[in-house]
Amino acid sequence: MKRPTIADIARRAGVSKVAVSYALNGRPGVSETTRAAIKVIAEEIGWRPNSAARALNGAQAHTVGLAVCRPARILGMEPFFMELISGIEGELSARSYALMLQVVADQDQEIEVYRRWWGEGRVDGAILVDLRFADPRVAAIEALGMPAVVVGHPSESGSLTPVWSDDAAAVRETVEYLAALGHRGIARVAGLPRLVHTVLRDQAFTAVCDELRLPGHTIVHTDYTGEEGARATRRLLSSPDRPTAIVYDNDIMAVAGLSVAQEMRFDVPADLSIVAWDDSPLSQVVRPPLTALSRDISAYGAHAARSLLALIAGEHVSAVEDEAARLTPRGSTSAPGRR
Repeated sequence: MKRPTIADIARRAGVSKVAVSYALNGRPGVSETTRAAIKVIAEEIGWRPNSAARALNGAQAHTVGLAVCRPARILGMEPFFMELISGIEGELSARSYALMLQVVADQDQEIEVYRRWWGEGRVDGAILVDLRFADPRVAAIEALGMPAVVVGHPSESGSLTPVWSDDAAAVRETVEYLAALGHRGIARVAGLPRLVHTVLRDQAFTAVCDELRLPGHTIVHTDYTGEEGARATRRLLSSPDRPTAIVYDNDIMAVAGLSVAQEMRFDVPADLSIVAWDDSPLSQVVRPPLTALSRDISAYGAHAARSLLALIAGEHVSAVEDEAARLTPRGSTSAPGRR
């Protein structure tokens, strides 16, 4: 079925396309009776304004862009992104805005997507995720003059508006908790090493372990997948200096790590304590349920969307520091050796 057009409305109303255009755009040149009849016909046949045509006339697209440089299959399994997008969508839909989501292969392609979206008037602004150091996307978006919000630390967001939380505080709370339980060998199974938040968490982890004089702290980087989380766990638990506690950068890897530990006949938490970064139903349905760093990710996305809509409206918007993740102890952590 083809999309209804102004020509279809004109044919049914028995008027010219110019008259239909005047009526639908609130311009003078047609009688109020004709205008009302045209609007009724447009509603009956399901006509909607063409966003591309409106963009050419300088009208807003009422759409926000989000490009994600992650494989689509991984994105679909990542609870963090699903909840983040849910929060963004909830805020946008309440304002009659749409979300344009595209998965890209690399940063160069992502930059080209932003240029095309902005040049063609497809979006009114964008949300940038997975911030990196000296991120070329920041400079590219600044050059475009496109309203944009960065979900990431202010230190690398340039002139773009950041929405962020204090990951260092969450790392400190977690390590201090594990140390208080008696753990001396703690490992961190981290995400992608090129991301700003990964590096900041790494730095905080090393700093607090050194401060508490924990001799056996280790960091292993992965791609956030369950496969990589499982592989890292096997390597750590096969080491002569195996850790007694592991902190994972997402719940997918933590659940995979739990499965590996049980496969290798380690009791969780007696032989190994496990902590997941970002809580989700996945963390709570396994046995034992996982101790996790909890935060309202949906609200995080809503804050990013709300800030971007304010920028699009021409308002001054300051950086938004969201609430830091807080530790929620469950059955996957205990003092080492305690059954």
